[in-house]
Amino acid sequence: MNNRDLLKKARTWIIKIGSSLLTDNGKGLNLDSIGRWAQQISLLQDMGLDVVLVSSGAVAEGVSRLGLPGRPTAIHEQQAAAAVGQMGLIQAYESRFKTFGKHTAQILLTHDDLSNRKRYLNARATLRTLLDMKVIPVINENDTVVTDEICFGDNDTLGALVANLINADVLVILTDQQGVFDADPRSNATARLISEASSHDEMLMAVAGGGGALGKGGMVTKIRAARLASRSGTATCIVHGSSPDVLLALQRGQPLGTLLVPDSQPLAARKQWLASHLQVRGVLTLDAGAVRVLLGSGKSLLPVGVKAVSGHFKRGDLVACQDEAGIAIAHGLVNYDREEAALLLGKGSEQIAAILGYDGDHELIHRDNLALL
Repeated sequence: MNNRDLLKKARTWIIKIGSSLLTDNGKGLNLDSIGRWAQQISLLQDMGLDVVLVSSGAVAEGVSRLGLPGRPTAIHEQQAAAAVGQMGLIQAYESRFKTFGKHTAQILLTHDDLSNRKRYLNARATLRTLLDMKVIPVINENDTVVTDEICFGDNDTLGALVANLINADVLVILTDQQGVFDADPRSNATARLISEASSHDEMLMAVAGGGGALGKGGMVTKIRAARLASRSGTATCIVHGSSPDVLLALQRGQPLGTLLVPDSQPLAARKQWLASHLQVRGVLTLDAGAVRVLLGSGKSLLPVGVKAVSGHFKRGDLVACQDEAGIAIAHGLVNYDREEAALLLGKGSEQIAAILGYDGDHELIHRDNLALL
């Protein structure tokens, strides 16, 4: 099958639109372009597709409305700009989609929402319900409350995490560039567009550039997003958002932009959630035997194979497992608080009751709650 057929067959789309496109490079919201994208998304929905929109632009629109000279660097100023800009951004989407008889829903997320298992499942259920109701969700990072510790950092990553969240077939990243080139087209006239590649092709990172003045993402974040999205079997297309009828052309299989295809089959939903998270509460350092067992047989992690613990975690928190060289090999939900885990280091499971005073789980991390990286 031609890889472009992946887009023709895709039933669930995540469409991410960048700040430079939305705000016409800082001149205020580009309402004409928003109207064109709304029309195309509405047509995709009329074809029976599920479409989720991930939108940047709140901070950039706030900067424009407030007459600031550029994107603020202080986080409280960014949050204030986002609060102002979000009003105009959502009004623009609501009014344009309404023209085509479509309902929209605003969803604001933080990384904390998707690193908490309960909220993760709640967000997934809400999105699925909205899609069943033929509502078009408009998702943005909750810029007015995030801090450095919990922010996604860019909406490319947010788009990828949403793709994982609902097992999307394709993530389309609309940007102000034609796609990924084999050299910087701004300085190299012979640079050629890469039409297709594996999302994990190491060459891609070598040719990626930086971000723009209004947004936080560059081509590097888009490639990283493609790799993250691939964990749920999602293909990613990076394409110029101003190309005529770009979304409809992609759905017809036309070779626009750069298509990055996943290398492997989707992970089970629970394990993809574990593997994709960027924040962990602690680290377990494993001996060579435990590393071999995890990598070779997919068994549970027992206390006997753990040499050290660090961080501050509670039972049920997400922790990283690393080898003695510090290389992370897995993420998992731990069965014990940090203090208890420290007491169990190197001990056999039959000793747990005597050490802790109660007979708890025999595993530090059960295999069902463990995902290799």
